[in-house]
Amino acid sequence: MGCIHGKCCSRYPSSSNDDPRDFTEADPYSVQRKHMLAERSLETVLVPSRNFHLEYSALTQRGYYPDSLDKENQDCYSIKTQLQGDPNVHFLGVFDGHGQFGAQCSNFVKDKVVELLSDDPALLDDPEKAFNLAFETTNYELHNNSDIDDSMSGTTAITVLVVGDTLFVANVGDSRAVIAVKDGNQIVAEDLSRDQTPFRRDEYERVKLCGARVLSVDQVEGLKDPDIQSWGNEESEGGDPPRLWVQNGMYPGTAFTRSVGDSTAERIGVVADPEVSKVQLTPNHLFFIVASDGVFEFLSSQTVVNMAARYTDPRDACAAIAGESYKLWLEHESRTDDITIIIVHIKGLNSAIGSADGSSGVNGRSALRKGKGTLEISATTGSEVYRSVRNDFSDLHSCQYHVSTNRSPAIVVPSPTCRRPLEVDVG
Repeated sequence: MGCIHGKCCSRYPSSSNDDPRDFTEADPYSVQRKHMLAERSLETVLVPSRNFHLEYSALTQRGYYPDSLDKENQDCYSIKTQLQGDPNVHFLGVFDGHGQFGAQCSNFVKDKVVELLSDDPALLDDPEKAFNLAFETTNYELHNNSDIDDSMSGTTAITVLVVGDTLFVANVGDSRAVIAVKDGNQIVAEDLSRDQTPFRRDEYERVKLCGARVLSVDQVEGLKDPDIQSWGNEESEGGDPPRLWVQNGMYPGTAFTRSVGDSTAERIGVVADPEVSKVQLTPNHLFFIVASDGVFEFLSSQTVVNMAARYTDPRDACAAIAGESYKLWLEHESRTDDITIIIVHIKGLNSAIGSADGSSGVNGRSALRKGKGTLEISATTGSEVYRSVRNDFSDLHSCQYHVSTNRSPAIVVPSPTCRRPLEVDVG
């Protein structure tokens, strides 16, 4: 969902082509094909301590912005196997930048988090503590020791650390990790992270204590009662979500409550503290997905898992989901978000390993940790930032938002030889 000063509102260089028709007549689907940057290779890594392996692929798709056809992809991802030289430890993460310098922020955080985890001698003793320290240090370094202006720019991060047959998931922001669980003859989606937005009551109360005003754009403009502090859910109110504002200004307008960077929003409670969860893998866990919110804006976790389960090859699943997400964005809006997805199949996990009752193990994961905010409030104004997003928002306001439950043909067509559904052994 991002920030108001972010993906849809920043001023970016125009196209190098002088023909003005490029902006009004460009085919968004041809733009999509041009700007798809995919790993497109099928990689495998062993986890020898538990005698299974992971098979994975990744894809990142630059968004379509009709007024900024050359705008760079602000998403990025990282897959680092054998962290610290340990064949049983692997890292995966998706980083979704926003704001004028969002691409620089996401790449800085991607590199720094992996570097800090790799150098932490206590990583395997306490992965949760290592994650917290890595994000805290990365946020400090981005603020103070980088050449990046992160006052109104930053990134979200969804990361997974595989340690043997255990997943540690650290989330900052509104990207998401989901795992597919075999339940009888069904495949059920279980969220491994919770989106950190003002829709969550705990996050709402936390940022309010830090001095944030929480209002939708319509409430800021007086079109709706600002005293009504209830916005339903993301599926029903995704078109005009609650956002965070300083007390006496119309900025920063973030629709998330945690991120790395965003030093201005940090003053009203937007923190870089991750929520960390832990999952013990069992043979019922088939695959997991790590993706930016560009994937989940119009697709539910269950829909994404259903689509991924139709392909034995994660490369084709990535392409199908990215294509469907891109298509739905253009059905509802005049642009698309950047879209990034990693799909990891869990292969050969022995039935003797994991929970004895064969349960999914997700319900037994550790409680999500809540971060802390600061109490400093900015007194400067940002009406120009607000006006720039109101113009964009007005284009979206009349659209009907819903979660797709039926798969339409993907824009990116997977290879026919690999379009075999994932088989589930129900015996």
